[in-house]
Amino acid sequence: MGSPDRPSRPPVWERRAWGERLLFFALIPAVVVAVLVLGGFALRSTLQADRARAQAVINVTATLATERAAVLDNHIIAQDNVVSAHAALSDLTQIGRRWLPTASRETPSVRAILVIDLSSQAREVVGFASRIPSRDDDIFRRLLLSRLIRQLDFDAPAGELRHLHDVVDERQYLLSYWQRPFEGRRYLVVAWHDVDRLVREVMPLLYRDPDRGDARMNVVDEKGRIVYGPPLKVGSVTVGLPFPTTLYNWRLQVALSSGEEIGRQAERQRTIELALVIVAGIVTIVSLFIVVRGSVEERRLSALKSDFVANVSHELKTPLSLIRMFAELLSLDRAPNPEKRKQYLQIIVSESERLTALIENVLDFARVERGKATYDFSPGSMTDVARRAVDVYGQRAEREGVELVLEQVGPDATASIDAKALELAVMNLIDNALKYAKDGGKVVVRTKTDASRAELIVVDFGPGVPAEEQTRIFERFYRGRSAEASRARGSGIGLSLVRHIVESHGGTVRVESPPSASEPGSATGTAFVISLRRVQDHAAAAAFEESPPPSARSPQDLAADGAKGDS
Repeated sequence: MGSPDRPSRPPVWERRAWGERLLFFALIPAVVVAVLVLGGFALRSTLQADRARAQAVINVTATLATERAAVLDNHIIAQDNVVSAHAALSDLTQIGRRWLPTASRETPSVRAILVIDLSSQAREVVGFASRIPSRDDDIFRRLLLSRLIRQLDFDAPAGELRHLHDVVDERQYLLSYWQRPFEGRRYLVVAWHDVDRLVREVMPLLYRDPDRGDARMNVVDEKGRIVYGPPLKVGSVTVGLPFPTTLYNWRLQVALSSGEEIGRQAERQRTIELALVIVAGIVTIVSLFIVVRGSVEERRLSALKSDFVANVSHELKTPLSLIRMFAELLSLDRAPNPEKRKQYLQIIVSESERLTALIENVLDFARVERGKATYDFSPGSMTDVARRAVDVYGQRAEREGVELVLEQVGPDATASIDAKALELAVMNLIDNALKYAKDGGKVVVRTKTDASRAELIVVDFGPGVPAEEQTRIFERFYRGRSAEASRARGSGIGLSLVRHIVESHGGTVRVESPPSASEPGSATGTAFVISLRRVQDHAAAAAFEESPPPSARSPQDLAADGAKGDS
């Protein structure tokens, strides 16, 4: 019992085409939604402009306050680092001698330095130095040992700088301290800062109002009383931040009495956002255009590739059919006489050479497409290259009744070339010319030079190339209307291969139709002009001329380098 028939699945290419169509139609609404989202974002940005401006003012003010508060902290900590360097525990009696000579310059706000032995039960002061000795020093020492020391953080790691800010009897105290181990004992180094001096001398230097008067700053204590600076204007944007590590019970207040600059910044920010939205919209539209164009181009290339496959299949089928037919006639001994037998053999050889040339051309094009084509450049004669290509096509031109002429104008055209690759390009151009110069026509292959360029020109006097097609005939797989109308054989890759070879030589190839510049007075026809930079190397050209002529080459070489033109 046979198995039931299964419904056939569409081929892979058809499923892929449907998938591309679905993706294309899904992409359009997606782009529309994206544009609407961008438009909504632009509208929201406009509506939030005022709020963004106010927030920008607050952000800038907060940033300014943070920076300015850190300035005082850094100033005090820098002095603490100097004290730490002078407070060597190896010789406590020399602390004052080391510190006092530079105290007024390096540590102007430090009033005294104390070293306390924490390992002793009494916690004795084992080292002391005062910048201005007075009765206040004894009062401070007793206050430190009886009251302030209980507020210190002894859990901090050894060597870590800490600060204590406190008020005792309406007097502000600021201590910097750190613990140090030495010879099995633990010591506490304390720097007593003169807070009044910080307010009187340091703060005016750090917090003086800018010349414009836009920003005002003051310092308030833990009860909100002004310690330094003017009262701030009511209604201005004010941000208050405590000092991070030193005078942490006090706050630095910053007010922007004029927000014009910040307003301008907010306006610039809004402008940038709107510009980004516009750019995003443009990018979206351009992307959509590129996608659509790419899809159209992909479809065009797909159609061209289909035509290419069909053309190549036809080009392969024709010589194979002839070879098979005449081979069967010979195998059946159907040749009426020796002359016909020889004619059949010549047809088989000719068609096999045509078949080999087509395959080689396709393989060369595949190497170019994969980027694996390599060239070996050396100074050589373009005239010799043209002569060998003409010799290869001489019999075909004679058989088709076309006059194939080689001309040299002026001195030898010498350039830096890969002779084999350039010969392939010239053969493609000659093959292309022979297709349109039949029935008593003429094809001219000419080399000429000027001061800096060497040119090789292939001219036919056929129907020519329309002006609108001249910019496209070097595209891969492209075949013009004249090729389709005349049903000229070809795969559509020959001229593309010519352009790649010539451009790899650093040269250019162009088409002139009609060839008025190359053949003055000619009203029809086409000229293909290969132009390379000329080199003056006659020795190399002479060596090139000594290479074996085409008649001395092997049949395999002739088959590999034979007629490959099938544009």
